[in-house]
Amino acid sequence: MTAEVEWTPGRTVTVRVIDGDRLPVVLLAHGAGVDQDHPAQTSVRDGLATRGFGVVTFNYPYKEAGRGRPDRPDVLLACHRSVVEWVVGNVASRVVLVGRSMGGRIGTMLVAGDSPAAGAVALAYPLHPIGKPDRLRVEHLPAIRVPVLMVVGDRDPMCTMDLYDRHVRDLPHVATVVIRDGDHSFRVRRSSGRTNDEAREEVLDAVAAFLTSNRFGVV
Repeated sequence: MTAEVEWTPGRTVTVRVIDGDRLPVVLLAHGAGVDQDHPAQTSVRDGLATRGFGVVTFNYPYKEAGRGRPDRPDVLLACHRSVVEWVVGNVASRVVLVGRSMGGRIGTMLVAGDSPAAGAVALAYPLHPIGKPDRLRVEHLPAIRVPVLMVVGDRDPMCTMDLYDRHVRDLPHVATVVIRDGDHSFRVRRSSGRTNDEAREEVLDAVAAFLTSNRFGVV
């Protein structure tokens, strides 16, 4: 199913819905450089759908308009929040926000506030810009009171592991899965002894286990 969701008067974004047999429904947000139809997104979408979960994807406004530069954070938040509310009202009352990089950050910002989402998953959380470890994006994380899974690669230049360990890993509502030798896209080197496909399956298995173990489907 495809629908248009109005996120501010007169402006809409496209959402796509894949039905599933398992709860919660996953609302999957894209990263800064891609849209909902990019292979980086559809591989996650299809992987979770194959595991039985309903998945909803959407475009942020800048991608809906065909632009390359991301919107301001307040615009991203407003759009994401409106899509969450649409999903809760039209698809399922139990929704977990899953996001890649920027989309994961925005999802965690929403659940740190008053979002009705039951939890969040951040895939390759952008802890800091590349080469700027002093610009940490952690201010909102201690306010989160729902389960959050962070899936991080230990070679990610946007998530230096010692800074992650210092500022995020021990937060009470955060669980962490580290993809060994993974970069920001969870690609691994041949010397790791694994393929990129195997690393991607590790990511998807970790997300599915998190969604199942936290009993998000139980009201």
